[in-house]
Amino acid sequence: MPATGDPAERKTTYREAMREALRDALRADERVFLMGEDVGRYGGCFGVSLGLLEEFGPERIRDAPLSESAFVGAGIGAALAGMRPIVEIMTVNFSLLALDQILNNAATLLHMSGGQLPVPIVIRMTTGAGRQLAAQHSHSLEGWYAHIPGLRVLAPATIADARHMLAPALADPDPVLIFEHGGLYNTSGDLPADAGPVDIDRAAIRRSGTDVSLITYGGSLPKVLAAADDLAGGGISAEVVDLRTLRPLDDATLAGSVARTHRAVVVDEGWRTGSLAAEICARLTENNFYDLDAPVERVCSAEVPMPYARRLEEAALPQVAGIVAAARRAVGPEPFTVVAGPPYEDGKAAR
Repeated sequence: MPATGDPAERKTTYREAMREALRDALRADERVFLMGEDVGRYGGCFGVSLGLLEEFGPERIRDAPLSESAFVGAGIGAALAGMRPIVEIMTVNFSLLALDQILNNAATLLHMSGGQLPVPIVIRMTTGAGRQLAAQHSHSLEGWYAHIPGLRVLAPATIADARHMLAPALADPDPVLIFEHGGLYNTSGDLPADAGPVDIDRAAIRRSGTDVSLITYGGSLPKVLAAADDLAGGGISAEVVDLRTLRPLDDATLAGSVARTHRAVVVDEGWRTGSLAAEICARLTENNFYDLDAPVERVCSAEVPMPYARRLEEAALPQVAGIVAAARRAVGPEPFTVVAGPPYEDGKAAR
């Protein structure tokens, strides 16, 4: 990897960081194997596993037939037998073909067996829109899976998280779903040399602020950070919270942020109705009502099947301008403040 000039970090991409994480996991534990459609010969649908077949062989990098229910079920069986499978599903819409396996088997067996049958499987899949893949391959369904007890749901948004979320996911005795936003694979940045395993119980504060909390995850994080820059230029200090783990949600970090800023905007690429954003709004209202100085705002995707045409797709997705507008609504007009001296001057209230 090219150096950045700082020996404490190096330049890499989100895709390469994911590949490094897979390689490390395969080297560290002989029980780990990767299975999915085209993960071997073609390096996966998005090239994340490119080169791993040559390094680890077909027993550990296993190309699967075109049946998500079959190979997710095989992964669950392998996990029950003591292996540590990593199953790749090409895109989140195809995961619906394995929903029975995920919902009725992976998520429930530990409970139904009285704690005797843990299912330590990791299921990776690509999510999100923004790549002109139209209505069948542009879904953001991670909020659906975050509804299911028995699962842990992760959404790495940064290169460091892409690199270091997999190890704790494999160490978890319960099923873990990792949603990788397709728009992030080509992003590049600096990976700290001393970065270690991610605490997958905690959200991350990506930017500190005092006026409004911008809460998001996954592929929306770069847009939210750009919106925070824009708001700073107008005198609004935005704190950016990256959820990272969608189930279980880190209520403590959300509460602490809102206690500091007293306003919140939730940015979620899912549809607004029944969304993860709706759940976060409900929790903030239930748990932090007296910290809030304004209603919680939401910025979500338009409630339509995702269009193919680029400009229509962009219009349907959360964008920086919409996030900025929502934050400004939450903050409201500049408040009146009490100042020394006469309260009125030329018939106008003192500011």
